[in-house]
Amino acid sequence: MKSKLEITFISISFIFTALLFIIIGSLFFMPSLQGFIQSLFSEEMATAFKLTLSTSVIAALSVILIAVPTAYSLSRYKFPLKNIVKSILDLPMAFPEIILGIALLMLFGNNLFGNFLQNLGINIVFTTTGIIIAQFFVAFPYAVRIIYSTFNYINPRYELVSRSLGYGEFETFKNITLPLAKSGIFAALVVTIARCIGTFAAVLLVGGGTYLRTETLPIAIYYNLSLGNIDMAITASIILILISFAAIFVLEKYANENTG
Repeated sequence: MKSKLEITFISISFIFTALLFIIIGSLFFMPSLQGFIQSLFSEEMATAFKLTLSTSVIAALSVILIAVPTAYSLSRYKFPLKNIVKSILDLPMAFPEIILGIALLMLFGNNLFGNFLQNLGINIVFTTTGIIIAQFFVAFPYAVRIIYSTFNYINPRYELVSRSLGYGEFETFKNITLPLAKSGIFAALVVTIARCIGTFAAVLLVGGGTYLRTETLPIAIYYNLSLGNIDMAITASIILILISFAAIFVLEKYANENTG
């Protein structure tokens, strides 16, 4: 027989889960069928979808490549200012995303550093490259945090045994540590892709949100909602919901396969 506390807690979880489901699900019934189909196959939606996916995948893979050695160094090594480095990496998760966008815009805009890059033929602001950079720095702290926790969970004795058997540090990392951490790294990759796809303020400021050029799905929602094109805005929202659901489904399926 269930206790009163158990029944209460389960009821609370079901009530608010149902409420969240109703709120999100209501979007699927708002646009007309004709308006949804027209918006779905419009040039703007196709361009925004392709741009969002391509930049998010590139940014996410870049994040993982940098986050793995960063997280491992924080987990295994002792070095000066380590706590300060950890705090700085966690900082973007604490303040609004728009602050990071402003900082990137000021850094790569018309100033000394931005002009230096432009003289080299490297344009960042209001380009696809700017979108990728914005997505990278927004998602990077989340990936580091997940992978850092994963490395902390792995017992260092496995690595010590490998080293005692004559394997080098890199061989141990490649053949022992990385296979043990693959679940956490995969989880970080899925979360990173989802975070990159949903990035709005930083991408808008650095990428510019130019129509049919640097307009991602979140920016398409903002623009069309501002213009009163509700069907287009809701269609973009539905696409983002489906992408997020697919990412979570893959993550949960992979986690269950590795724990089962």
